[in-house]
Amino acid sequence: KLQILPSSHILCITTRERERPSSIMSEDGTLKTMTGIFALTTIGLLISTIIVATDSNDDVSEIVTNSARADDSSAFILTTNVCEGKKVALENTACFVNDTVAVMGQAGANVTEGYVGDLDMTDTPPFTEPYWTAGLCPVNVHWHLGAEHLSVGEYDEMGKGPEDDHDDHDHRGLAEDARLGGRCHHYDETDAKFTTEYDWQHCVGMHVGETYEVHWPHSAAGACGTIDQYQTPFYDGVFCFVERLGDLSGLQNLVAVQGQVFTIVNDEDYYFPDLMRGMIVDESLGMGTEVTKYTGSTTGTSRDNEMCSSYAPITWQVDRKCHMVSASTFDKMCADMKAQRDDMSDDLYAHGSREVVSDALAANNQVNRDRY
Repeated sequence: KLQILPSSHILCITTRERERPSSIMSEDGTLKTMTGIFALTTIGLLISTIIVATDSNDDVSEIVTNSARADDSSAFILTTNVCEGKKVALENTACFVNDTVAVMGQAGANVTEGYVGDLDMTDTPPFTEPYWTAGLCPVNVHWHLGAEHLSVGEYDEMGKGPEDDHDDHDHRGLAEDARLGGRCHHYDETDAKFTTEYDWQHCVGMHVGETYEVHWPHSAAGACGTIDQYQTPFYDGVFCFVERLGDLSGLQNLVAVQGQVFTIVNDEDYYFPDLMRGMIVDESLGMGTEVTKYTGSTTGTSRDNEMCSSYAPITWQVDRKCHMVSASTFDKMCADMKAQRDDMSDDLYAHGSREVVSDALAANNQVNRDRY
């Protein structure tokens, strides 16, 4: 008889020969019996293995999805974070004093190809090579609601997106008055990939069809290649080993940011698995290939064209094109952020966008490249 037990047990098979002398069983019958037993055993073990593996994967998925960082008491979380509290505090300052520009070039500026700002920063050119070539590593990733930069025809005030005000979405940590920046031109309300909401597991307050500008701050003073590399706030990562920045001359060669703008779609054809690590550069897809480089400052809604950032000059390398990525791409990035030693919860949602920098406060040292 054949008996299949639950997947946690071994498949048990027994046979009962017909009541006749073994001497008259043919070799052919013996072979068939053995073959049948072997086949049934193999199938049973295969079924058990699949069931066990499926159960195991479900358990792992549940653990990852339901993990609460606040309850994590592992040594990985509790041991010393060497970058914690390393932010160097610099207050915002008036952009103009007696109608004269009193600050260095600001960000985010107009990055449309051919644009040149009015502020003379030719003596402080941007770093134009890939950041890793100078020992800079990403120390954070965060994003803004809409685009802070302006690229006419790609992401600007004429772009489109969902018309709702997001009142039905989770605003944990997301200021309800978060300023919406420019939008991309991909959105199509008749196309389901822009309107079918995604079941977000890790990111907070995100919305399919919306435009987001992602920033990857880099620093030569980061804890590069260690478990403390990624930090929130990003300033802790930028200044982790501040002595490496010297007297801050040539700061634009030591601290820099990558910027790339996306419209989120609910379509796995647009999935990219590692958005946390930096700008997507893929020549065949036209991603990260048309980049404007200039010197600016840190951004955010505490700054505008009257109150400016003192964190300058730093290099910006910004993709002038808007790209579509899947919602799962962002959610995977948020899961990766939750797996870092430092608590990155304050960057799991979109921050408000600064208004575009005025011509008077934008540097005149733009370098346009056809590739990163």
